[in-house]
Amino acid sequence: MKTTQTGGARTRAVIYLRISQDRAGAHLGVDRQREDCEALAERNDWDVVETYIDNDISAYSGKKRPDYRRMLADLDQGTATVVVAWHTDRLHRSPTELEEYIDLSERRGVNTHTCQAGPIDLSTPSGRMTARILGAVARHESEHKGERVARARRQKALAGEWMGGIRPFGWGLPTGEMRKVTDRKTGEETEIPALDMMKTVPEEAEALRYWTDEILSGASIRSLVKWCADKGVLTTRGNVITHQDMRDMLLRPRNAGIAVYRGEEVGRGKWEPIVEEAKYRAVVAILKDPARTTTPGATPKWLGSLLYRCGRGDCTEYVYVTQSGGRQYPSYRCQTGHGGGRRAEVVDQYVEDTVVERLSRPDAHELLEAAPDGVNVAALQAEGEQIRARMRDLGGLFGAGQLELGPFTEGMETARAQLDGVTKQLARAATADPLVGLVGAPDVRAAWKALGLERQRSVLRALVEVTLKTPRPGRMPDGGYFDYDAVAFNWRRGPV
Repeated sequence: MKTTQTGGARTRAVIYLRISQDRAGAHLGVDRQREDCEALAERNDWDVVETYIDNDISAYSGKKRPDYRRMLADLDQGTATVVVAWHTDRLHRSPTELEEYIDLSERRGVNTHTCQAGPIDLSTPSGRMTARILGAVARHESEHKGERVARARRQKALAGEWMGGIRPFGWGLPTGEMRKVTDRKTGEETEIPALDMMKTVPEEAEALRYWTDEILSGASIRSLVKWCADKGVLTTRGNVITHQDMRDMLLRPRNAGIAVYRGEEVGRGKWEPIVEEAKYRAVVAILKDPARTTTPGATPKWLGSLLYRCGRGDCTEYVYVTQSGGRQYPSYRCQTGHGGGRRAEVVDQYVEDTVVERLSRPDAHELLEAAPDGVNVAALQAEGEQIRARMRDLGGLFGAGQLELGPFTEGMETARAQLDGVTKQLARAATADPLVGLVGAPDVRAAWKALGLERQRSVLRALVEVTLKTPRPGRMPDGGYFDYDAVAFNWRRGPV
């Protein structure tokens, strides 16, 4: 249908362009769509008063299309009486959106013309029927495409292949070749290095192994984030590694060569694993432990903050470092604020000297925890795979309607409890004793200093409980005023 000119006035038209992946428009980008739409307007002698572009946005996905909404608002204000699009599926793939558009077109007398499907007269029942049929076909195509993509991704996951997406930290070794990529916003083609996603990037793999071992030795995610900042280690997108980034990278099954589809483990990947599965399972057990503190507040700056106990009278609360109370230097004071304090740097140095001395003795090896006896890592891993397979089978039976909700829930709860037990056993086998690296070291003090504060605090938690008792007043026998006898050590391991 060609719009009729009245009194020499030219018809006002707007153009709407959209591209999601540059496929539905016969591989046409926004610029090509624009050329065709402008040519259609010129043939019909229409004045194009505005062009609206939503680039790289799918109409089927349900995501907000800013320029589409702006176009509807302008049409409602009488900006134009004709909408030009390359095809109807550029305008809508949602029946709900289509009905809104039909209502607006009827109310404001707006006609729709497309380069591929011709004019769509929404003022007549047959025109609206045609638009609805085209919309249903477009939605069917989108749903069918979604199913194909999902099926292909699942097949790749089950085959242990790379499923695409952002390059995961640790993998993507350059092959020495180049490949072409298209900028979704501009349509410009550039060449970038081709990557082998099955092979590891040596320096990134080494970092992942280091982070894993640090967590297993008692380090915190916060300390690893700081390590990355100090070393200049960034994400694969070139961003600073955050606390959440670090946690996500440590919890990735891919690290241990495990393939995942929609959050469920589906088998072994074909890529090179970076960490042993037992270590990966142990890290998962540690980071997902409900008792683990995830919001500890400010980073501790002192060895004994919230680790040393107050021993004044019957008090057993923890102490922290403060300069309150008019003191000239940082002091350990009880959280309850009942008074009294001990000079922080003196206490920490004394505790360090005592711990280093104890770890330097010939019998220090007796302080190490014995390796767990009878832990068959391979058997535990096989048992874990069997439990996960059973969980997948239960889910399949329930989804097919062959299993009622009650038995399904009961079976899943039992399987999860069994899997939790397996994970904890693997964690026991892989978790490193914080004292390893100190016991037997040629220079225990140098090894202690090299640990960093977070690891030193882990050693302290494992080895000894320190209590700051009420000191004696006045000068001590050594001529000073610090009562070392009021710092009590309750050793958790081995003989004193």
